[in-house]
Amino acid sequence: MLRFTVRRLLQAIPTLFVLSVLVFAWLRLLPGGPATALLGDKATPEKVAAMNAVLGLDDPIVIQYFRFLGRVLTGDFGASLITGDPVMTEVARAFPATLELSVAAMFLAVLFGIPMGYLAARFRGRFLDNATVVTTLVGVAVPVFFLGFLLKYVFTQEIALLPPSGRQDVLIDATRVTGIATLDGLLTGEFDATWDAILHLILPSIALASIPFAVIVRITRASVLDVQGEDFVRTADSKGLTTPVVRRRHVLRNALLPVSTTIGLQTGLLMSGAVLTEKVFAWGGLGTLLEQAIQQRDYPRLQGLILLFATVFVLVNLLVDISYAIIDPRVRVR
Repeated sequence: MLRFTVRRLLQAIPTLFVLSVLVFAWLRLLPGGPATALLGDKATPEKVAAMNAVLGLDDPIVIQYFRFLGRVLTGDFGASLITGDPVMTEVARAFPATLELSVAAMFLAVLFGIPMGYLAARFRGRFLDNATVVTTLVGVAVPVFFLGFLLKYVFTQEIALLPPSGRQDVLIDATRVTGIATLDGLLTGEFDATWDAILHLILPSIALASIPFAVIVRITRASVLDVQGEDFVRTADSKGLTTPVVRRRHVLRNALLPVSTTIGLQTGLLMSGAVLTEKVFAWGGLGTLLEQAIQQRDYPRLQGLILLFATVFVLVNLLVDISYAIIDPRVRVR
């Protein structure tokens, strides 16, 4: 198992290297440039040239890249062109908010998606199956931002049951430990802060979970239907195994292989959905930071965020490969 994990980890290094080259080159090809963004209306050819010299942007692009790569390998992504703060400091402040939202959304998607997909397959062609298919189609078709506004309208205005935005009530003087509001309250014993953070988390996590939930349901349903027709399932039935044992050991376990891949891919894609969700609910995480970086053409911050998203995506898929090896030991020898 250790050799399998190390091999998959080593395979991720070339992926990140190629991505760093693409991101670096793409940002250099965008119109304007950091100097123009910094100077604004005062940008003249002379001032832009002088600013490029200060920033080291007049060097050959190969030299710029390897200088950038050297800093990245030491954990230095440079400083924001707008605030002047180190990019990693800004990321460290915003990351817990996005992590909290993404974990909550994926938890909801998996908690309800796998059982619903399994039940839809078991009762294929019946009302539950048809209702599930319609629900998942709506979940995929409805944009995240529209669902977010709809949830806010219903549960904060019509019913007034949940808070409309933010991570926590501004009147709560909560102690910050990890930056994850729901966890900090548990660690410090401030359970009122935890409860308030959970209430603020419900609507954005539901909105963000809508697409992963729909995809997981459909993949689970299709996978269970496919596995149910396999020879080894019929053999298990003929050997006299009880129905719960056959469903748990033979059907569900084998059906989870493509589902685990889907969960990994959807977890990586949650980062992109978080941009819109955080905007609607004023969440203040990495999505908000990325939006500001794009609008302000803050290239160091943009480079750092894109590479961070890519690293998270690669690590999540590494965990998926490991889960494959746990579910099906035959994967380890490939």
